[in-house]
Amino acid sequence: MTRARCAPDACPLGAGCPPDARLARRTRRREPVRSLAACGGRCHHACVTATLTPGTRSGGPRRWPLLGNLPAFARDPLAFFESLRDDYGDWVPWALGPQRNILVSRPEHAGELLGAVESSFRPTELGWAFRQLLGNGVVVATGEDWRRKRALVQPAVRPRQVRSYAATMVECADALVSGWRAGQRVDVHREMAGLTQRIAVRTLFGSDAAGREAPISAAMATAQRELGAEFRGLTLFLPPWVRTPGRRRMREAVAVLDREIEHVIREHEAASAAGAERDDLLSRLLAARDETGGPLSRKELRDESITLYIGGHETTSTTLTWAWQLLSGAPAARARLTEELEGVLGGRLPAYDDYARLPWTRQVVKEALRIYPPIWLISAVATEGATLGGRAVPAGTSVWTSPWSVHRDPRWFPEPEAFRPERWDADAPHPVPEHAWFPFGGGPRACLGARFALVEAALVLAVLAQRFHLDSGSDRAGVFPGLTLQPTGPVMATLRPAGPQGGNAC
Repeated sequence: MTRARCAPDACPLGAGCPPDARLARRTRRREPVRSLAACGGRCHHACVTATLTPGTRSGGPRRWPLLGNLPAFARDPLAFFESLRDDYGDWVPWALGPQRNILVSRPEHAGELLGAVESSFRPTELGWAFRQLLGNGVVVATGEDWRRKRALVQPAVRPRQVRSYAATMVECADALVSGWRAGQRVDVHREMAGLTQRIAVRTLFGSDAAGREAPISAAMATAQRELGAEFRGLTLFLPPWVRTPGRRRMREAVAVLDREIEHVIREHEAASAAGAERDDLLSRLLAARDETGGPLSRKELRDESITLYIGGHETTSTTLTWAWQLLSGAPAARARLTEELEGVLGGRLPAYDDYARLPWTRQVVKEALRIYPPIWLISAVATEGATLGGRAVPAGTSVWTSPWSVHRDPRWFPEPEAFRPERWDADAPHPVPEHAWFPFGGGPRACLGARFALVEAALVLAVLAQRFHLDSGSDRAGVFPGLTLQPTGPVMATLRPAGPQGGNAC
């Protein structure tokens, strides 16, 4: 093998190196690769120092005709964004098909971008699959339509309302853990997904909708899987009338969701007409009125219900899955978690007010969200006269930022691959820059359900960790960047009793 430089769109973008070599390269992202051995000796491109020194190239990666950088993006978008940052710097032009893009990787640029959406930038058109699933809900809507919908939906997920859902979160978690037995093997992702699905259905639709969990959950899983596949493939550029097997599965799943949610809405309307009071999110949406006194339409109720379901289930289930996997390899963090839960709760179940009394539990969740942010990319389109970081951005250009890439940048987070909840201590030696942590986005279009998700994750973790540690051994699940960051397969773990004996079992 001859020592030739890597092609700009080859090894640096993940084409030549196997996944474990790419991981080794990313963990050394601020160190140049000096020989073939640095890629494990298996890369068919010889990587030399000059080609991999971070930020030394200019002009962005080489683009394929018509496709731009789609092949590298579709192959491994997480590695692609990290490679752009490492190899070309904090402001990198690239292309997704014919679309001109810029990737920004500095926290201040990310914060400025998020704050400018709905002013000098507009939200990116998310495509056919997103609109099939989310309709024109608050995540998709723009302009005055978005402002109206946000004003109607936001009161339902304010802290005062989240307080009323905390008991349901704890009750569902306690029911799950009561069925666990020491030594039992479980799929952590499946357990967390089932738990957060039950919480989402009960808080959104009420306890009497429990029988609809299975069809709603199955249809939602199919829709989200197909959405992720469409977003990363050539079908992203196909017009809506083009039919593919994936789009057929998406339509079928959405039809199930529409039918089930319509049934629940009718039940709520009948209960309201009969004078019954219900304390769930859908009831609050039904009662919401805009400044003209107008309610959400039937279609808007459907769209916001699905949006809130995804926010209340999908982000939390994956966050908890990753948190358990990270805790499995961090005995000191587990011990500190057990100590805090024993000291604050003393064996009782947590309540909403305990959320503020459990700082380490919150930091475990926050660190899991740093390493595995559910929203792994964000983009917005420049309007006429847009600027960012003092630089003009041509109208029509999509500016992207990646929480995954920013969260794993050693400039902002020393040892970025390490699970260190203590980095969030009030007296931590390396303060985190503003806008360097944004797992729920930011600015005016920040995720409405962020508070709900944070409280749910912390309270559920507290309930389960009082009784068990989930020992996944040395196994580590891969990451699939779909609608959120999903494990690539089952995350198997053995249930160990909490406490000194169980905590040392790993």
